[in-house]
Amino acid sequence: QVELIESGGGLVQSGGSLRLSCVVSGRTLSRNAVSWFRQAPGKEREFVAGISWSSGTSHYADSVKGRFTISRDNAENAAFLQMDNLKPDDTAVYSCAVAADTAVIVTIPQLYTYWGHGTQVTVSS
Repeated sequence: QVELIESGGGLVQSGGSLRLSCVVSGRTLSRNAVSWFRQAPGKEREFVAGISWSSGTSHYADSVKGRFTISRDNAENAAFLQMDNLKPDDTAVYSCAVAADTAVIVTIPQLYTYWGHGTQVTVSS
C-alpha cells in the first residue's frame, strides 16, 4: 500500500519561509513524477511544482517561480518544497502527489495516482 505523508506546514508571516516534506512509503520512486498541488478555500486545486524523479527535471507554476524550490532525496524516498518569500495568496492546503505511470511532470491533478492528505500553510499579512 502506497502512502504519502506530508509535513512542515504552519503559520508564517508574509515574507517568511517554510519547507514541506513528502515521505513516500510502499513504493520506491524511480520513473515517476512527484508534484505539489495546493487548494485554497473556494478555489480549485492547482499545480504548484513538480519533479521528474529519474532526471531531476523540475517545473513550476508561474505564481511561485523564483520563490519555491522542489527537490528530492532518493535515499529517503522523499520530496521537498522549499517556500521562500511567502505571500498571503500562498495560503492553502498543500498536497503531494505521485504519478504512477509517467515521469513526465503533468499539471493535471487527475493524472496523479497517489495523494497525501495535505498540510495547511497559512501566510499572514
